[in-house]
Amino acid sequence: MKFGITLSHTHVDIWTDVAVAGDELGLESIWMPDHLVFPLDMAGTPYADGGEPPVPPETPLFDSPAYLAHLAARTTHVRLGTFVYLLGLRHPLIAARAFATVDLLSGGRLELGVGAGWLEAEWRAAGVDPRSRGRRLDESIEVTRRLWRDEEIEHRGTFWSWEPVRFEPKPRQVGGPPILVGGESARALRRAAQLGDGWMSMPHDSLASVRAQLDRLRTERIAAHRDGERFEVTVCIFEPPPVRELAAWEAAGVDRLIVKPWTRTRDTIPALERFAADYRDMMSR
Repeated sequence: MKFGITLSHTHVDIWTDVAVAGDELGLESIWMPDHLVFPLDMAGTPYADGGEPPVPPETPLFDSPAYLAHLAARTTHVRLGTFVYLLGLRHPLIAARAFATVDLLSGGRLELGVGAGWLEAEWRAAGVDPRSRGRRLDESIEVTRRLWRDEEIEHRGTFWSWEPVRFEPKPRQVGGPPILVGGESARALRRAAQLGDGWMSMPHDSLASVRAQLDRLRTERIAAHRDGERFEVTVCIFEPPPVRELAAWEAAGVDRLIVKPWTRTRDTIPALERFAADYRDMMSR
């Protein structure tokens, strides 16, 4: 089983220290969140009726590829990813260039987790119709892969178009970094099955709570005639399952667990050390 952690659940002041510790302790991957802005008004979101938003609007935000390039310079083995990047919100030439750079600087350690996003006001602030975000993501995934792979790229799409261009240098990973599609709606699962190199879940508390999504994903992959292709399933479960249960996760088709073995920022690195000691025999890179 591969184990990763997300930086979004500890204080930004120690992100680099956590990534370095994770690298030294043998974690497979480190993941960081992505947003451009947080709105003050939650209208049009799941929290419009007074529900507590997952993060307050004053939460510090960083440019994901820039921060990952910084972490690449401080680490050696651990893979570095986004959980998840709003690829459709950026021009694909800009995003593809930024992440190709990270992949080169990291020696081919990038994992690009992408999603359509739920924060409509964020898209409106960038001058983009949030109703188009799913279709923009679909087009972005397709053309980003071509930029990373093809010698010459001409694109005539719904949202972006350009004359033939060259895109050099290519990423370190042949064909580009894996693109893992996040989300649990029917459309997100279909997108992952049809376009992704893998899928990333929302947070879950047990294998039972994610089985329906895994079953739907498997059905969609068969329908897309991709069930024989390499495909990586990542599930976020903050409390690590007992070692004795890991075989069941693997049997269900889960390749990676993103865990959070700490409860407070000041306990993050000691908790990672305890986790690595307890799960060392089960960890794989």
